[in-house]
Amino acid sequence: MAKPQPQELPAHPGAQELPQGFFGWLWSWLTTVDHKRIAKLYFLFSALFVAIAGAEALAMRMQLMTPQNTLIDAATFNQLFTMHGTSMIFLVGMPLIFGFINAVMPLQIGARDMAFPFMNALSLWLFVVGGLMLNSSWFLGGAPDAGWFAYAPVSTTPYNPGPGMDFYAIGLQIAGLGTFMSGINFLATIIGCRAPGMSFWRMPMFSWTAFVTSALVLFAMPPLTIDLFELIFDRLFGTNFFNVAGGGNVVVWDQLFWIFGHPEVYILILPAFGIFSEVVPTMSKKPLFGYSSMVFATLLIGFLSYMVWTHHMFDFGFGPVINTIFTISSMLIAVPTGIKIFNWIFTMWNGHIRWSTAMYFAVGFIPSFVMGGVTGVMLAMAPADLQYHDSYFVVAHFHYVLIGGLIFGLFAGIFYWFPKIYGRMLNERLGKITFWLVFVGFHTTFLPQHFMGLLGMPRRVFTYKAGMGLETLNLISTIGSWIMGVGFLIFLINLVHTLRSGPRASADPWDGRTLEWATSSPAPEYNFAAVPLIRARDALWAEKQHGNGRIPAAQPPGPIHMPSPSILPFVMSVGLMIAGYGGIYRSIIAGAVGLIITAVGVIYSIVHQDRGFHVHPAAPEAQEEGAPA
Repeated sequence: MAKPQPQELPAHPGAQELPQGFFGWLWSWLTTVDHKRIAKLYFLFSALFVAIAGAEALAMRMQLMTPQNTLIDAATFNQLFTMHGTSMIFLVGMPLIFGFINAVMPLQIGARDMAFPFMNALSLWLFVVGGLMLNSSWFLGGAPDAGWFAYAPVSTTPYNPGPGMDFYAIGLQIAGLGTFMSGINFLATIIGCRAPGMSFWRMPMFSWTAFVTSALVLFAMPPLTIDLFELIFDRLFGTNFFNVAGGGNVVVWDQLFWIFGHPEVYILILPAFGIFSEVVPTMSKKPLFGYSSMVFATLLIGFLSYMVWTHHMFDFGFGPVINTIFTISSMLIAVPTGIKIFNWIFTMWNGHIRWSTAMYFAVGFIPSFVMGGVTGVMLAMAPADLQYHDSYFVVAHFHYVLIGGLIFGLFAGIFYWFPKIYGRMLNERLGKITFWLVFVGFHTTFLPQHFMGLLGMPRRVFTYKAGMGLETLNLISTIGSWIMGVGFLIFLINLVHTLRSGPRASADPWDGRTLEWATSSPAPEYNFAAVPLIRARDALWAEKQHGNGRIPAAQPPGPIHMPSPSILPFVMSVGLMIAGYGGIYRSIIAGAVGLIITAVGVIYSIVHQDRGFHVHPAAPEAQEEGAPA
């Protein structure tokens, strides 16, 4: 006998219609505060930045394909290197993660929207204008060239007088403000907007990782913010935070940057872990093995991520005591990560696995990320790190963690949740071609770089001499980067084709376990016609097994209050962008105008906050949902 399917909600009769015409369509996107549409904007702009950062990476690999190549000069290579790293961390990885959290987390916990929809839109536009400012540096005097880590004093005016590092400091400061606000918003949503019955111990693992990630953002962003403010003050106003002759200390930059920088790795990786924790059980037709241990492992990783930053600075000469402490803590963080790996494997064990593209990426992640973890343990040992440091071995390790972990996780999430977000099914054949090209290209690109480092090739160099044994390895690495690039191109073709004419998705195409699959694909503005009542972990799966396949209502249906669109987040962000350009070009008038625009937006939003909602009439279909248990 077939199991009952979850209820698919039709479009709400009171839902707002999009304005007609191109300008009406554009206005609807500029003013939206709907978390699902904001997620799509995160994906759109992240795709733009990943295309730019990918082109920068391919250009660097072409330069390093042969010894003493003259394709790119040293100055341009430094700009490419800096912009690639900065973009991939701040403008690709984090925004894509925030896009998934926006798209999925409120649905998973049964919320109507984010706790602060207006702030959610403002966070998005701050990221966008910060990223556009940073990339506009290519056309407005030169891109930043001090590395994505921008170590002082190389990033200060005496050593770097051009505007590039001003674009870096001010652009990242604006984008970082949006990141910090997102962290607050996600925490408030998870703590305060969960549906009745959705206790923390019933919360899906992706929402758990979003919760811990948001807490990391809350504590990791302030050190970076302080660093950037000090750099801005040194460059714009002649202060001496990093001027040793004036009493400054350049090591302060390194300490604050890596207090942010290492938790940042887990800000990126933990949500990817959460994606795998949703994909693997669903595709294996089994509950996640060791749910409680996975939650504690996530919390422990979050805690330990603040205890390891000095392993980036073993060659500073802090002494054996400090080096030993951070060696132990750096190796210890591998333990909760190992728990997760084994739990995913045990979840698959004896499961009825559905080999979707999402599952391919989830399984391909395991050996790739484990290799990155093993080299991480090698780098965590202070005496060994002195040999590996500043070599291509570190480049290989870093990319095995971030591509083998984050990018594989993002691909798994895209193929898994694309039907829910866009209402269409990606082509699985093209998806699997994408997987194999990315998987083979990734290992072909970065596996040889371990051996380059062991042979003595420094990182951050734009060329090398012949006869050092590096020619063949660099050629293989460059070929691998092009294979991976073809994989991304196939994915783009799949994406465009699906959005134009892909097959429509049902509410629950994967026979899912969690609450997001209980509503239509894509979900309506209000998410659920009636507030859901959660009666078990894996709420939808439990209702399929022990109920009628529908999520029961927690209360009788009634009018639905939804946040109204607003242009103010966009205007306030543009104001900060104008002020930022005023700072870069030392224009007091532009800076003042931009700050005034932003201040007026803040004041207006406070004064008129009572007008920020519209009401949907009660949904007829809600009355057909089950009654509270």
